[in-house]
Amino acid sequence: MLEELKQKNREWAASKTQVDPDFFKRLVAQQSPEYLWIGCSDSRVPANEIVGLDPGELFVHRNVANLAPPQDANYLSVLQYAVDVIKVKHIIVVGHYGCGGVRAAIESSDHGLIDHWLSPIRNLAREHRHDLEALDHEHQVDRLCELNVIRQARNVSSNPFVTSAWKRGQTLAVHGWVYSIENGLVTDLGVHIHNADEAEALFANPADCD
Repeated sequence: MLEELKQKNREWAASKTQVDPDFFKRLVAQQSPEYLWIGCSDSRVPANEIVGLDPGELFVHRNVANLAPPQDANYLSVLQYAVDVIKVKHIIVVGHYGCGGVRAAIESSDHGLIDHWLSPIRNLAREHRHDLEALDHEHQVDRLCELNVIRQARNVSSNPFVTSAWKRGQTLAVHGWVYSIENGLVTDLGVHIHNADEAEALFANPADCD
């Protein structure tokens, strides 16, 4: 199995240089993507491929259920590097319908350590329990996927790395999308935060986006 992967790697590298002989030389020279993608670890959600970008054009952070928790050092390191060093212009939080992490967060069974990681989604489900209870189970999961993206986009927009960038006049926007594995399309949830005033308005009127 591993030999097959290595062979596919060689074929992929050859195909890239066949079309563009300087492709890897440019990658070595610099990393200057304009986008940070915060997405789910699900293997069916390949960030670059979904939006048709090559390596070097999308900075990516992935974890179970696309969370942006303010206490997670891994996420914070990626965010700071993207904002302060690479100076990305867009941070896109991307969830996906049918997310297993979101589903696990509202199940009653014990999943071990992952239950601790998913506790923010469980709390979010409790906040919106009345609206969610009006839906069947699958639609509950999908709606909670959307609500989770919105909440994580709010988390990103309130992060000190992001707010400091806005204070110094850096061009930076936070967005929220959801991807459908069924058809390969992304849905824009209408969350677009370009500055501290827009972030403050989002927190002041959470019902507008939740």
